[in-house]
Amino acid sequence: MRYSGSVYRPPSEAGSLIVQVTLGCAHNKCTFCSMYKDKKFSIRPVEEVLQDLRWAKAHYRGIDKIFLADGDALVLPNSTLVRILDEIRLLFPECRRVGVYGSPQDVLRKTPEELKELLEKGIGIIYIGAESGSDKVLKDIQKGATAEELIEAVRKIEASGIQASVTFISGLAGKDGWREHAIETGKMISKMEPSYIGLLTLMIDPAAEIYHDIQAGRFKLLSAYEVLMETKLMLENIDVKKKCTFRSNHASNYLSLKGDLPYDKERMLKQIERAEKDSDMLKDERFRAL
Repeated sequence: MRYSGSVYRPPSEAGSLIVQVTLGCAHNKCTFCSMYKDKKFSIRPVEEVLQDLRWAKAHYRGIDKIFLADGDALVLPNSTLVRILDEIRLLFPECRRVGVYGSPQDVLRKTPEELKELLEKGIGIIYIGAESGSDKVLKDIQKGATAEELIEAVRKIEASGIQASVTFISGLAGKDGWREHAIETGKMISKMEPSYIGLLTLMIDPAAEIYHDIQAGRFKLLSAYEVLMETKLMLENIDVKKKCTFRSNHASNYLSLKGDLPYDKERMLKQIERAEKDSDMLKDERFRAL
């Protein structure tokens, strides 16, 4: 397999074959993110991608899942994605799911028919970084999308039959905006009703633009207790009618939470309340990681 630069994938794709179909991120302006700062966005020649898949067929057995990297493989036109997906189906009939990162802009550019075509060809999940439900926070972090666009994109994914996995980040509004961030994020999740929610906690790489705001005192990081209070307020504002798998058990999180909304909402809130009284339940700063 040929890889260029740092390669990232969602935690749930840990056991997947990762194939780069794009290099970098087409947007690459989010102030909190340094993942793709080492490379300029480009689309790999499709023949190279097909060669990599054939190499993997010759060297691996039993490919259960495949993740198409980098930052937003969904930016590719359907004709290109279908060529890649058809090759995957030919080489790996045992593969039960193909996943991709997608920006809201990528999704909104696709027609409902195109998304359904991708579902039929093997795309089972699209990962979207929403980060926050607050338009102010989205503007501050230069997300390049509004809350309404993010909601529309996720609902469009789910309507096609593809599962949407949406990521949000605790602490992203700092001390000044954590309440709005929590409330609006809870409201956004309620409107989206995605299949999966992943809640991470902000950790800063010095290469990220927001690092300079922290150093200058313009952005004040939340304490572990404040992150807990923000998470509690967010959960209180989530009201979904269909099953939504909620995970806040990333290496960056202070408290591990997991359950299915709406069924496990009260249990997770009680877990947070216990952690409020017992700080030993919170992960020590030394053991947090990106």
